Amino acid sequence: MRSTTSVEQGIRLRRRIVRTLARVAATVTVATLQPPVLGVQWLKYPTPRVPRTTTGAPNLNAPAPRTADGKPDFSGTWDIEHNIGCPRDGCADMNVGHEFINIGWGLKGGLPYRPWAAALAKKRTEELRKEDPTSFCLPIGIVRLHTMALLKKIIQVPGLLVILNEHNATYRQIFTDGRPLPKLSETEPAWLGYSVGRWEGDDFLVESIGFRDHGWLSANMAWPNSDALHVIERWHRRDFGHLEETVTIDDPKAYLKPWTNKVVLTLQADTELLDSYCDNQSIMQAHYSMGPRPEEPASPALPGK
Repeated sequence: MRSTTSVEQGIRLRRRIVRTLARVAATVTVATLQPPVLGVQWLKYPTPRVPRTTTGAPNLNAPAPRTADGKPDFSGTWDIEHNIGCPRDGCADMNVGHEFINIGWGLKGGLPYRPWAAALAKKRTEELRKEDPTSFCLPIGIVRLHTMALLKKIIQVPGLLVILNEHNATYRQIFTDGRPLPKLSETEPAWLGYSVGRWEGDDFLVESIGFRDHGWLSANMAWPNSDALHVIERWHRRDFGHLEETVTIDDPKAYLKPWTNKVVLTLQADTELLDSYCDNQSIMQAHYSMGPRPEEPASPALPGK
C-alpha cells in the first residue's frame, strides 16, 4: 500500500480546492451576467506558443521547440507521467506514478545496497517513515522532486536553467556557463546539491554533487543517500509534450554500484504553479506530540578508507 506525507496530501488537496473555486467563480459569473472574472492564479490562462490540434488542445506530439542557438528548449510547466492510474472510484490521495512509489521499480534484482543502507531503509519503513524530512517541513532532494506528482516549471536562458518546484516553493539552479563542478571538499552540504549541465548533441547532461548526508531518495521505500551522492541526469525532449530524464544514482557509500532508471515528464499547458508552502507542520507536530527530527548516525566511510 502506498502512503504519502501529510504535506504532499495537503498540497494536492489545495490544488483541487483552488481549481474547484475557479469553476465556481466562472459559473457565478455567467449566472449573474457580470464582467468576466480572471481565473484563480491563471489556472486556465492559455500558454503562448503552444501548437494546437484542430480542437484547440495542446498538440503534445508536435516537434520539440528549440532555442535561438538550435538547442532543445526545455522551458515549460511539467508534471510526472501518471503511469498507474486511479481505481474506478478515484485515487485515495494523489494520482502518482510508479517512480514516486519506487523509482527503482524497473530494476531487476532490486537496488545494490550496502548492508548498512539496506538496514537503514528497513528501519525507516518499519517505523512508518516517521522521520521523513517532509514530515518536519524540511526540503527533499532532487531525486524525489523528479517523481513528485506536483508541477515544476523549467526556465531556460543562456548560461542557466532554473527549475521552480510547486512543492514547498523550492528552486534548483543548473549552470550551463561552462563552470566545473566544485570540489566536494569545498562545498557546504546542500539539500539540492550543486548542479552543472552541458550538451551532448540534443541531450542535456547534468551532474550534481554536494548533498547533505542522511538523505531520502524515496518516501515510500525510504532509500538513503550519503554525502558522497553523485547524481547524473540525461534529459531528452523527444517531442513537444514529453521530456525523458534518465537518472543515475552513484553513491559509493550507500550502494555497491551505480543504478539507473528513467522518469518521463509531460507538458502541462494552460495552467500555472500554485503558491504552496509547508506552513502547518509545527501545529501538527504539537498536536501529535512530535519533537524535533532526530539525527541519524553519519554514513560510514567509503570501504577501504
